[in-house]
Parts: sequence; C-alpha cells; structure tokens
Amino acid sequence: MGDSDNKRFVLVVDDELNLRKAMQYILEHQGYRVDSASDGNEALVKIKQNPPDLVLLDLQAPTCSGYDVCQSVRADQALNRVKILIFSALGKDIAVEKAMALGADGYVLKPFCTADLIDTVGKYCGQGEIQNA
Repeated sequence: MGDSDNKRFVLVVDDELNLRKAMQYILEHQGYRVDSASDGNEALVKIKQNPPDLVLLDLQAPTCSGYDVCQSVRADQALNRVKILIFSALGKDIAVEKAMALGADGYVLKPFCTADLIDTVGKYCGQGEIQNA
C-alpha cells in the first residue's frame, strides 16, 4: 500500500480551470490527494469510478448543475460516505439552502480565504469524520 493510499481524496468540481488548479495546488500541499472535474457530468463519472472522501462542488457547473450532482450522489447508496461541500459565490442564501436540502454537508464561499478553505476541508476530511462503509 503506497503513501497516497492513506491520503484523503478530494474532488474539485468547477468550470474555471485556474480556480481548479489553485485549489488542487493548495490541497495537495496540505497532504490531500486531489482530482478535478470541469462539469457535473465529468464529476459524476469520476465519483462513481473512484469515490472521493470529499467533493468540493460548484453549483453553477455547466452541462449538469451542482444541484444535480448532489442529488445523484445522495440517491446512490454506494456513495453515502462521500461528503459534499458546496463551493459558491452565492453565499448562504436560497441557492445554498437548496443544495443543503438536497444533501450537501456544508459550503465554502467564493472568493475563498486559503486558511478558511483548508480549515473547512480539514473539518470534513478529519480523522473520525469520514468512515468507510
């Protein structure tokens, strides 16, 4: 078993390439294994092929919205351990509340402070937060 097998796995879903790269860089330097997807359809394929511990999910993803991704993940019993954090510029308004009602575990606001992102991801990926089914 390699070292990467013990790292928490995070999937970043956002249509902005530079933002995905920045988040991947930040999280990898915190010891996470990170992959990314540019839209909801790509995210769903990746989630089903290799379920992450945590999905950082933009609500306004093209082709398949973050709402659709959240709802699909929550409808699949095999993915019940996957944590979902909404990553949104919309704030805690009706959009975030809708995502939470669909099964999201929390949210991170755009633009993000690096320290806040690291703390929030750590909270949801911490030892004891994620249990293998």
